Amino acid sequence: MKKLCFSLAGLFTILCYGQGPKLDKDYEKIESKVIEWRHDIHQNPELSNREFKTAEKIAKHLKSLGIAVQTGVAHTGVVGVLKGNNPGKVVALRADIDALPVTERNDLPFKSEVTSEFLGEQVGVMHACGHDTHTAILMGVAEVLANNKDKINGTVKFIFQPAEEGPPPGEEGGALLMVKEGVLKSPDVDAIFGLHINSETPVGVIRYKAGGTMAAAQSFTIKVKGKQSHGSQPWSGVDPILISAKIIDGLQTIISRESELTNEAAVITVGKIKSGVRFNIIPESAEMIGTIRTLDYGMKDHINKRMKEMVATIAKVYGGEATCEIKDATDITYNDPKLVDQMLPTLNRVAGSDNVQLQKAITGAEDFSYFQREVPGFFFFLGGMTPGTKESFPHHTPDFLIDDAGMQLGVKAMTELTLDYLSAK
Repeated sequence: MKKLCFSLAGLFTILCYGQGPKLDKDYEKIESKVIEWRHDIHQNPELSNREFKTAEKIAKHLKSLGIAVQTGVAHTGVVGVLKGNNPGKVVALRADIDALPVTERNDLPFKSEVTSEFLGEQVGVMHACGHDTHTAILMGVAEVLANNKDKINGTVKFIFQPAEEGPPPGEEGGALLMVKEGVLKSPDVDAIFGLHINSETPVGVIRYKAGGTMAAAQSFTIKVKGKQSHGSQPWSGVDPILISAKIIDGLQTIISRESELTNEAAVITVGKIKSGVRFNIIPESAEMIGTIRTLDYGMKDHINKRMKEMVATIAKVYGGEATCEIKDATDITYNDPKLVDQMLPTLNRVAGSDNVQLQKAITGAEDFSYFQREVPGFFFFLGGMTPGTKESFPHHTPDFLIDDAGMQLGVKAMTELTLDYLSAK
């Protein structure tokens, strides 16, 4: 009965929207432009809050389409507003525009050779997470919609967001700063859509999940204070390295023994330990940094509470002191179930129902979550892997690779979601 109700709801949605505007020629025409834009952006990547040339390229394109443009949002963000010929709701579409401090290893004609400074070091810069494709896709959507204003029942807000990978230390940025600066206001957004290309999902496939789909990400810093002594006389000091080891071991029990993992996944990872200067000296202090990933707010609160309790207590047991500072990086990427149910027929129509696949939640994180905290949102994954590929490379790696053939579906999906949502009664 549940399946029948869902099917009837989907049929009703399709009947209300019709079969969607016939824009196949628009999608075919825009594909080569989108690929060209993507190659140029890929070859000229820029780090978070430093996306000056990328922003300039986006703004120039939007202005050429007659779209009202605002620049300098959250440092380097660009926002475009397109009013349709008919009144209605407001829908926002988001693309992230920043690259990563990764040196590209691919042999592409548009390979990045860019270097820049990151945390005081000279590094290679690469679009190793696919934000170049997101930007080019949304530029394509803007052109298709601008050429079909008569089919828009409402207003479309294009949000090109900087610093999704996180702003540099000491700076604000990303979706959180955009929200703070009022990007979802004037006009007020009713719903927001976003996509993420995926190097391990075949071209032509769209994957999604209602509810919590990507994890909340937090960073933590643990500072351990001991007592320095000669390495040959450990009894005369308090070893912060030993305490750190016990803390790391203890933190994992919060996941393995206290977290109900049949509910949602959770992760605590220590990514760096810094302590000591010489082989025969027990140092005075140690510092650890790492990440926490959660998909449930109750689990998040429990893990945060227990980490702070455990860190201080373990250090005390071994004669030292320790503090644990936890900072939010992103919220839970939460797809509004009603919005997903409403828009799923659109994705089935544009990609084919066999190519629209339900997936499990993942412990990766997205600051698109900050938009979803304010308005209903739907964030889905777009295939970017060449079908039949024997080995694909993960995001954030030097070998990360995306097939251009996947981008037309991205343009089509975002465009049709926009038009169908605005046409819904």
